[in-house]
Amino acid sequence: MTKTPKRKYSKLTLIAITIFMAMTVILTAIFTVKLTKKQAVSAISREGVVTDVQKMAKLTTASFGVDTVITAQKEGTWYKLWQDEQKGLFIAKGRVLAGVDLSKVTANDVDVHYPKEPNTPVEVYIKLPKSEIFEVFLDDIQVYDWQTGLFGVVAGDPQILAQAQISAKNEVLKKACQGDIMTLAKDSATEQIKHLFGLTKGVNVTVEMTAGECHL
Repeated sequence: MTKTPKRKYSKLTLIAITIFMAMTVILTAIFTVKLTKKQAVSAISREGVVTDVQKMAKLTTASFGVDTVITAQKEGTWYKLWQDEQKGLFIAKGRVLAGVDLSKVTANDVDVHYPKEPNTPVEVYIKLPKSEIFEVFLDDIQVYDWQTGLFGVVAGDPQILAQAQISAKNEVLKKACQGDIMTLAKDSATEQIKHLFGLTKGVNVTVEMTAGECHL
């Protein structure tokens, strides 16, 4: 009869230990989740945002293709009886690349506001440099017509082609500007930066940017 209380005592002890271990596991899990959330919030800093943005360097956000017709000519001289006069008609294809130079972003262009209330997202404000033209490419230029003098006996002057190439690049850029490539570059850059930081949960991103002047 004296052994029965000991067995009951042992069972109560085992139950108590089990409950204690279960509570320990639950509390540890809760603490880990809270710590993880705190670390996720503290990972968003002004310096971190600047570093992430600068790593992207020159971000090309708009490409504008243009087909155009170009004329080039060279006046003739009297002592050659104007036989050295030349006129050329060319068809050119080109592209204009525009975007934003993110290496220009500094800490003064970034602001981070941490929430005071729980379950409230971190607010990140980023001011980007103005959009700019990066490059104007002349992909192809073809001769449609080339006239040399009255009888066509003079060889084509390479300067006519060089003049046509310069004019073609200028015309490609002009048409890209007319197509509002700077605004396209601005809008695309804004969306890409928002998407980059939007991948982080608990973060709201506001991007401020304006379109720059359309020239090289």
